[in-house]
Amino acid sequence: MCAQKGEAAADTAPVAGMQSVQADPALWPRLVGAKSVKVSSDERIARGRAARTDTPRSSHRLFPPSEDRRDPVGLLEEQSRTRVQALVPVRYARMLVSPFSFFRGSALLFSSDLVHTPVSAMTAQLCGDAHLSNFGVFASPERYLYFDVSDFDESSPGPWEWDVKRLAASLEVAGRDNEYSSEQRRTIVRSSVRSYREAMSEFSAMSMIDVWYAHLDIDRLLPRFNSLLNSKTTPGAWHALAEARVQDSHRSIDMLTEIVDDGPRIAGDAPVIVPIEELGWDLDSPQLKWLHAMIRSYAPTLQPELRHLLEQYRLVHVARKVSGVASVGMDTWIVLLLEHAYSSPVLLQVKRAESSVLERFGPKGAFSNHGQRVVWGQRLMQATDDIFLGWERDAREGEQNDYYIRQLPDWQGSADIAGMTPAAMELWGRMCGWTLARAHARSGDRIAIAAYLGKSDSFDRATVKFAKACADQNERDYEALRKAVKKGRVVAESDF
Repeated sequence: MCAQKGEAAADTAPVAGMQSVQADPALWPRLVGAKSVKVSSDERIARGRAARTDTPRSSHRLFPPSEDRRDPVGLLEEQSRTRVQALVPVRYARMLVSPFSFFRGSALLFSSDLVHTPVSAMTAQLCGDAHLSNFGVFASPERYLYFDVSDFDESSPGPWEWDVKRLAASLEVAGRDNEYSSEQRRTIVRSSVRSYREAMSEFSAMSMIDVWYAHLDIDRLLPRFNSLLNSKTTPGAWHALAEARVQDSHRSIDMLTEIVDDGPRIAGDAPVIVPIEELGWDLDSPQLKWLHAMIRSYAPTLQPELRHLLEQYRLVHVARKVSGVASVGMDTWIVLLLEHAYSSPVLLQVKRAESSVLERFGPKGAFSNHGQRVVWGQRLMQATDDIFLGWERDAREGEQNDYYIRQLPDWQGSADIAGMTPAAMELWGRMCGWTLARAHARSGDRIAIAAYLGKSDSFDRATVKFAKACADQNERDYEALRKAVKKGRVVAESDF
């Protein structure tokens, strides 16, 4: 898009005491998505430009925790009450590995601060936890490799800026962990935000059908990012892409299973993977029958032809699974399925879904089932689909717990953040920025958002300052958790 007239003047408005739009729940009826398809492009451009008056792009540098900011450890404790209690100490231990690990597990804290920051009053479907480790390489059903968002547990509609700021802050925090210089961190964050802004400008000039099909196919990614991608200066990113090519589904299954007398079983690796036998279950246990029923009853959420595919398999083994940092303690299972006629295994993940952290600070989502919310968010934001992705509700003993079911990541590759060079992290950040813009352009008003961002780097520079302030707060919250463990307020037990 062309640079907008009066762009610089709009961003020179004073920030102190300004009446910028904030993400107060009362505001949500005013937030604008992409539903008004009958509105002309000129009107949408005008709406984006007009949003700068209330919320100058330079105002996004603000990171103002409220005066009555909640105790960060108290928020984490509150969130842990609905988790598997035996695994909560593992979650805290994983968060204490580094400030970046803490950041990965503290989306709730981040969202509670974001609600007090300026927004442009335009929304999109959000990832809700768009830090740089929640992007990676995946295989499509057609066996092509894509770079995309990988985690949708917190997905919900909201201000598009929140995802961008989560990504930017994660790059600043990770850069500090890796001991990059302040100039290197500033370059990395700024490049990522610029990639988002420029990509949104590209998408604003495209038809919606072209936006929908846009993706970072790994074979097509190289011409776009090849100048930054090589095995010497970006070994972490290079390795992730190379590894994804050899991580087919059979290799994943080989790594997670073992052969016993009566066939393949999920291999134990406590406390990360605990087979049912080690949990004291047998084949007639109510818990195993529940998972059998879950796999059968979620089938109607799949396409008819995929229900037929699922019917070709039988459940042969189950294990409890612990993954990531933020998800530790969530009720999560991996289920091994075998084809009836052949030993052709499939691994599914059954994971409990709770309300998004974003829903605490805005209206409730459109879905009463949080498993459906997660599935909807993934289908709306991700370029490729998991053929076994669906949802179900468990209503045993009068309690309602929501779950989503998916195939374990196929051909997955993710970067080794700790092993990244500054050039590699800049590359990864740029890829994340482009991908996030494409995801938002599918559901948000890409034309209005692009008009708001414009061609100047005002938003980029402001977000760099925001990321720095957020990283400072993250370090304080990290220290608060360390002190809480030291004083015995919470228990941390490593699983390493």
